[in-house]
Amino acid sequence: MTRRFIFILSAFYIFVPINTSGQKTDTVAAIHDNSLQLFYQNGYVFPTDPFLRGDNAVSDGVDAYQAFSLRFSKQTHGNKIWEQLYNYPDWGGGIYVADFYNPAEIGIPIAIYGFFNASFIRWRLFSFNYTLALGLAFNWKYYGPTNIYNLSIGAPFTVYIDAGINMAYRIAQRWDASIGVSLSHFSNGALKRPNRGINTVAPKIALKYHFNPERSAFNHQVIPVFSGSNEWLISIFAGSQNILTDTSNISVEDKYEGIYFPVFGILTGYNRYVSYKSKIGFGMSLTYDGSVNARIAIENGEPEVMDAPFTDKLQISIYPSYSLVVNKFSIILQPGFYIYRKKCAIQTPLFYQRIGLNYQIHKNLVAGLNLRAYNFHVSNYIEWNVGYRFPW
Repeated sequence: MTRRFIFILSAFYIFVPINTSGQKTDTVAAIHDNSLQLFYQNGYVFPTDPFLRGDNAVSDGVDAYQAFSLRFSKQTHGNKIWEQLYNYPDWGGGIYVADFYNPAEIGIPIAIYGFFNASFIRWRLFSFNYTLALGLAFNWKYYGPTNIYNLSIGAPFTVYIDAGINMAYRIAQRWDASIGVSLSHFSNGALKRPNRGINTVAPKIALKYHFNPERSAFNHQVIPVFSGSNEWLISIFAGSQNILTDTSNISVEDKYEGIYFPVFGILTGYNRYVSYKSKIGFGMSLTYDGSVNARIAIENGEPEVMDAPFTDKLQISIYPSYSLVVNKFSIILQPGFYIYRKKCAIQTPLFYQRIGLNYQIHKNLVAGLNLRAYNFHVSNYIEWNVGYRFPW
């Protein structure tokens, strides 16, 4: 799913937004154009683990689902340059409910999310759009002593990611209808194992109601020539690794809870803004992974960690970097390579992938989270980070 998400992000950027709605070149007074949208999906669940393929309590595969969502959106009008660069997107938040037709083992997950919807091409009544959504899902029936088959969801909370395309048409003064397709992903980023995740694809139909019957024209302003700039970014991050103990000599609670090991480190890198929407760069990270070469012994029925030397847990890696910039948000893609680490019994590949979301809290202060994965689909851990940029 990580690979699919990276591909979609790349494809979205390749298509340069085109606006053919004939807006005026001078600034116009914008009205409040807020709306409420309801959509429905019925689609396919990818069989990525034995539980979804039918190794479950009902001995039936989980291959279909349906979902409903209600969301509030705000239309931009080009009052800021970034709004025009992304062809006047709308954005907002919503609530999402899914049914995988196995509530006893999966539950009825509910997600609260934010979204960004922008146009590849736009006419007066019609638009062809792409959408990205990110949120938090809860109300799962997750892996545990009473739900031993569910290898897909190992925690009460997961991340909800959705990426798709749609075609929208204005059918009345206040109403729009749209049809599209999207890919969705649920996982906890290996905060709690097992974490095989659930991946879906489904067509989507939607109906949108605009509170204001008037729709103002879009502002079209002259965009200054981009001159380029640079930054040096230093960030610190922290996270954890959850390791399950496969033994019958400990309590049921300890067996399903597992052992948590700290992960922390520092990232430093150089970035060059190559356009208003993109920056590329190169960086290095120093990581401490507490799970490396740690052994677990059982003492009086309780797990005891037999730790390895501090230096065994240090890892150094390098990575090229690409960032898609949307106002104060940045979506980062960083393929990384370990250049130093100690050998251990269970070792991830030398090549890993980092995908993340950063937000500019203040002028030069940023915060966000990154998912470090390998083999393009296996989550390793989440990096919660805060950093400072030195621009010039």
